[in-house]
Amino acid sequence: MAEHNPFPGENNTGHVWDDNLRELDNPPPRWWMLGLWASLLFVVGYSLLYPTWPVGQEPTQGVLGWSQMQEYARGVEQVEAKRAKFEDQIRGMTANEILADPGLTQYTLASAKVLFGDNCSACHGSGGQGNPGYPVLADDDWLYGGTTTKIAETIAKGRQGAMTAHQTILTPAEIDTLAEWVVQMSETGGKGGSEEGWSLFKTKGCTACHGQAANGVLVELGNGDIVTVGAANLNDGIWRFKPGGYESAKHTITYGVNQATVPESRNAVMPAFAEAGKLSEQEIKKLVVYVHELGGGK
Repeated sequence: MAEHNPFPGENNTGHVWDDNLRELDNPPPRWWMLGLWASLLFVVGYSLLYPTWPVGQEPTQGVLGWSQMQEYARGVEQVEAKRAKFEDQIRGMTANEILADPGLTQYTLASAKVLFGDNCSACHGSGGQGNPGYPVLADDDWLYGGTTTKIAETIAKGRQGAMTAHQTILTPAEIDTLAEWVVQMSETGGKGGSEEGWSLFKTKGCTACHGQAANGVLVELGNGDIVTVGAANLNDGIWRFKPGGYESAKHTITYGVNQATVPESRNAVMPAFAEAGKLSEQEIKKLVVYVHELGGGK
């Protein structure tokens, strides 16, 4: 830095580097100063009109009395006003009647998507693909039936199936035979299965829950509904508890499902959304339509 200013009269600060690099002391452009003062005036005006400065737990209110919550409430009112005619129609209809109307079906599906995301996706996945330990809803395999009546019953009242732990009822060899038989049945669509496995299935009480045909159905009703206790269909390749296969079948047979006194037991509980007050009748109806269409309900 130079000791003396070699550029007198230039309005610089006297700081010079490398003989000719210096720091000037000129005022900012007028337009920049006008912008600065305008922005300061804007802040003052905004602070007077809108909530701005924190005072305790609340901000200053502003002379306009505007708030984001009021804006949100007005937005909700506008949305509800547009939905009102559809909601009124749905309120007086059954799920089957909604499904018979393409326009109302599309509205219900769009409306129920949020309900499904808030209440169902944590267990069943955002697309109904299921998470580990929870049923897939995006297929046509139903533990309790896929009619709108059964789906509504499941959502409203919940489900809690049960399977006895057979660790003290069957011998290890019998458990192995049944586990292998279950795999054989799943791989052949119910057309296979050893004679020894069929014999154990029928003599050890398995038909009481899984049905005579091992398809999980006890009685088929004329309206399409089925009588079932939620036992799995052993004739398909769909496994209630992943990853499936011999070891999975052996674990379920040995330790059962929802057996409170057996630590290794499988857990399978569906909440009762109506009885818990979590969903209204209208919301359940929407979810019935959504789940029915998601999984190709019957």
